[in-house]
Amino acid sequence: MPRSRYKSLVDTLAADIHSGRLLPGTRLPTHRQLAVSEGLALVTASRVYAELEAMGLVSGETGRGTFVRETSLPPSHGIDQPDVAAGIIDLNFNYPSLPGQGDLLRNALRQLALSGDLESHLRYQPHAGRAHERASIARHMRSRGLTVEAEQVLIVSGAQHGLAVTLMALLRPGDVIAADALTYSGFKVLAEALHLEIVAIPVTAQGPDLEALEKLCRSRTVRAVYTMPTLHNPMGWVMAAGQREQLVAIARKHDLHIIEDGAYAFLAENAPPPIAELAPERTVYVSGFSKNVATGLRVGFIAAPTQRVAALERSIRATTWNTPGVMTAIACAWLDDGTVTRLEAQKREDAQARQKLADEVLGGLPVIRHPSSYFLWLPLSEDARADQIAVALMQEQISVSTAEPFAVSVHVPHALRLALGSVDLDTLRHALVKVKWVVEAHT
Repeated sequence: MPRSRYKSLVDTLAADIHSGRLLPGTRLPTHRQLAVSEGLALVTASRVYAELEAMGLVSGETGRGTFVRETSLPPSHGIDQPDVAAGIIDLNFNYPSLPGQGDLLRNALRQLALSGDLESHLRYQPHAGRAHERASIARHMRSRGLTVEAEQVLIVSGAQHGLAVTLMALLRPGDVIAADALTYSGFKVLAEALHLEIVAIPVTAQGPDLEALEKLCRSRTVRAVYTMPTLHNPMGWVMAAGQREQLVAIARKHDLHIIEDGAYAFLAENAPPPIAELAPERTVYVSGFSKNVATGLRVGFIAAPTQRVAALERSIRATTWNTPGVMTAIACAWLDDGTVTRLEAQKREDAQARQKLADEVLGGLPVIRHPSSYFLWLPLSEDARADQIAVALMQEQISVSTAEPFAVSVHVPHALRLALGSVDLDTLRHALVKVKWVVEAHT
């Protein structure tokens, strides 16, 4: 059996199990039945089941047959994040924090308690946020190269909520939205929940294949494009100025909405201007304070064309009614006194130190990353299987993500995404040593 056909059969069965088309407890054909139905040698059919068993997807029971197992990977290898079990080193999700941030919060709460405005936080807030807080965020956006007025800013309950209300305001069920073939997993969840069709833009080492996007727009009625031009998650690229201009030209030619995700943009210094600055008439910029301040600070923001603000306000009203008053007050106070700027600079340095450590430990592996990013992408060799390696790492008490949560194309590459920002440096070094050992043992 040709190698590509063998791997394709394993991939197909694995995908059927992950998707639920083959439910836990399902009895699979016998080795001989599989060989006959697929035209394989018996030894090859046995090898297919052996590999699925090594991945933790099936189990063979003497005298009974081969059965689909409950998935051996916890939900966090997909898109839901459970509480991390005791003893597990989390390289799956990023929640970067710096020493002393707890004291910052204590001081901020004391200051808020002493303010004369305290009782106002107990009442409903304007749907898009209070005027002076929207102005604080507008000033902050100028440091990212985006010029907007306070009236164009809407405050939301985190960047994920910002993406949700943006998709709700701009698109309708059944609409087609283009996104990179590997993209932020939370966007996938939202698009599926809102019944939007995602079409994949092939990715290159430098960014999305914009020629492919142009061809796609000629063949399909694409309504919007979702993009992360400044420090892409998970690939880490920063799109060049020329690529951004090309994307804007395509969007104008085909009348696309542009949804720009800037969650990690603060990590990339000297990046070209945001796409929202190049195409302010059609771009909605979404970001928040989870990565640059703290994940528990559920405050985000949208910068939008003036003509879209009313629709976005309606989506906020329909979901959370108004912004979280206490948390927004703290976030904006930190914007105004420079705390956010200082934290961003410190986190860039922290991320660079972690990438330097990863470069040292993972030397020899084909890592794709940005030198200031809190994550990296590790493509696997043709012989390696991501699920199998993720299972092996879980047995070593290390949680990682495979490519599956990030893939919107039919083909899911065998790769790992490693989040570097949730453990201390000594623990990170220990975990990365094991990652390299397990990856090399499976290639």
